[in-house]
Order: sequence, then structure tokens, then C-alpha cells
Amino acid sequence: MNVNYLLLTWVPEITHHCQKTPFLLVGTQIDLRDDAATNEKLAKNKQRPISLEYGEKLARELRAVKYVECSALTQKGLKNVFDEAILAALEPPEPAKKKKCAIL
Repeated sequence: MNVNYLLLTWVPEITHHCQKTPFLLVGTQIDLRDDAATNEKLAKNKQRPISLEYGEKLARELRAVKYVECSALTQKGLKNVFDEAILAALEPPEPAKKKKCAIL
């Protein structure tokens, strides 16, 4: 999925309809990250696979509970995605406290 599509479509949808619902940002098909043919195809469109670091940064910016990655093909990280989803549902993060200004 294109990151712009995520930002313009899914995140507004989640924040509008499910304001208090914790969500994960999941990077899929990580087995293709090192695939030469895939990287070549992406490069033709001036794109590249999302790095783990960028995914984590994006998750923080979007206020996702966490960024996790997986590959359904190789099963790498797949169990972790479900484990993290269960944790997010059962133990949602504390809402950010609003800072109060006190003038004396």
C-alpha cells in the first residue's frame, strides 16, 4: 500500500470513526524488501521499500500503538503481529495527558 494512500484515506477514517481505538501500523511483504526485481520495479516509479526505522517513525507520527512487520509468505513476524494486536486491544496505551498552563 502506498504511504500517501495510508495517510489520506485510512488514518482519517480511523481517527474519525474509531477515535479511542488503538491501532497498529503493519508493514507487510517484508520478504520483498531484498528482492531485486521488486526493488527495480519500485525504482522505476521513484519508490523504494519502507525501512523499519521509517515505519517506526511513521507509527509515532500517526499515534499508532506500534509498527510491526511481517511476511505471510515466509511467516516471518506473523505471530508477532497478532501478539501485538492482542496486547494493544487488552492493554491499550494510556491517553496522552494534556499539559496545563499555570500562571502565578
